[in-house]
Order: sequence, then structure tokens, then C-alpha cells
Amino acid sequence: MTSTDTALPYADREAVYEEDLPGLGRLRLLRLAPEEDADLIHGWVREDRARFWGMNGLDRDEVRDIYLFLESLDTHHGYLMTVDGQPAGIFQTYEPLEDPVAEAYPARAEDAGLHLLLAPAARPVPNFTPTLLSGLVRFLFSDPAKDRVVAEPDARNSKAIGRFVGFGFEAGPTVQLAEKEARLVFLTREKFEARPAG
Repeated sequence: MTSTDTALPYADREAVYEEDLPGLGRLRLLRLAPEEDADLIHGWVREDRARFWGMNGLDRDEVRDIYLFLESLDTHHGYLMTVDGQPAGIFQTYEPLEDPVAEAYPARAEDAGLHLLLAPAARPVPNFTPTLLSGLVRFLFSDPAKDRVVAEPDARNSKAIGRFVGFGFEAGPTVQLAEKEARLVFLTREKFEARPAG
């Protein structure tokens, strides 16, 4: 089933990155518009499945305000992901050296940090997460100055950690951050580029 962005509020928003993902359709990364996207995002983050995102108890305006703050930073960016014209989740990138996570491990200028929250799936799609993650990592490595991706899922979120490790990330230490105990995971450019195609 193919769909388009035409009737959706973000349809005309310029994509920061686009790529055709095999078996899924067109991935588009759109800069988050905190006011315009607040209802959609709030609907996602208040679900129990998103409890590790840390916004469960927030109201719509509090969620909007967090993304307004994020938008004000030069080192942290939020994106609305669409796949085949439909909203697929939130993708956030950050410079670990300019983030509190730098206190928990030896962060480098060549590191690129990511946070990922998938939207609820209307129906399961085989290989959706690894295929999507491939596109997101390619976006991060489109910056030639970056040679390693870092993520720090909640240490209790075994599903997310398993997805990262299954994709090829190396599990690092468990560290204490201000808001959570996190498990660091790392993926080098070299290891990503050596992954089998498909």
C-alpha cells in the first residue's frame, strides 16, 4: 500500500534527508516543528510503550516546550521521521561532547549521538527497525567528520538494547545519567560499512 504526504500537515515541510528504504518506501527526516507537531508527539510519548522516553506524565504543552528548547540548541536536533508518507517516529541527534552524557564516557568530537522513538505500528512490518536504522545511520555518517554513533537507551529497556546490538552496535558500560541509568552502545563507521548489504 502506497501513501503520500499530500493531505498531512507536514507534507510541504522540506526534508533534511531523504532515502528510499528497501521494502519500506521513502524515508524523510523533517525538522520537528514543536507547536505543529506537539499533538502527534504527545500522543506517542504518553503511551506506556514509550515510558523509557521519559515524557509519560507530561501534558501537550510541556512536551512542546521541551522541543522548543531543543530547537534553540545548535548541538541537538529533533526530526519527525516519515516512511512512505506516514509519521514513523522521532529521531534526535546530538553532539555527545556538548551533552551531559560526556560526563559518563570519554566522548569525542567524532561521535554522533542518537535517540530514537518509533511511532506505534498499525501493522508489523518485517525488518522495519533495522532497515530504518540503516537509513538513520547513513544520515549521521553523511557528515565525514563523524566516525562513531553513540546511543544511551535506558538500562531497563532490554528491547531497545537488543535491537541496537542485533544491528551491530557494540554494548558498552552501564552508566548513571541525571535522569536514568543507561546502557551505552557504539557503532563505528568501519563496522557499519562492513555490514552485509540488504
